[in-house]
Amino acid sequence: MPILRPLTLPVSAIAFAALMAGCTALQPGTGGKAPTGIKVTSTAFADNTTIPAEHAGVGDCGGKNVSMPVAWTQLPAKAKSVAVLLSDPDGAAGLGVSHWVAYNIPAERGQLKAGETGGFTVGTNVAGATAYRGMCPPVGDHPHHYVLSVVTSDLPPDALPAGLTRDALLAALKGHALGGQSVVGLYSR
Repeated sequence: MPILRPLTLPVSAIAFAALMAGCTALQPGTGGKAPTGIKVTSTAFADNTTIPAEHAGVGDCGGKNVSMPVAWTQLPAKAKSVAVLLSDPDGAAGLGVSHWVAYNIPAERGQLKAGETGGFTVGTNVAGATAYRGMCPPVGDHPHHYVLSVVTSDLPPDALPAGLTRDALLAALKGHALGGQSVVGLYSR
């Protein structure tokens, strides 16, 4: 009698990532739609479109160094605070550049307005400053991808110290992060 083996099918990268995160890729009864979750938007740009120049660095970078507006909805029930990160994975010859590290933001606030600076903690950017750093990719590069992310956590809004870098913030959020989402904008000069 032949030995029967279970049928194995290849798992897509999305389904595998969802399984590794402890959830299913598609929820039963949703008609094939992805599950709902955190929603992140910016009134400055739609996902995968060009970011207005005012959010770029000043001078030759073409902008006014105004931080981007960002809003979040549909947070996990236990979310107490959020962190907002802006990074350019194409920058620094592919090593990435951290433009904005904002945290200790009350989850119920729901948004940061363009240019807003109060009511939250600003961490250290790639230049070592505790400030928003506008985009400034090299002239002639293909448009860089700027990832604007919101990470929710169960930490109270005053839990983390000032001056954290992106890496230090992510390390501090380990074990406290409840979920995150991003929008991606493009910018070139």
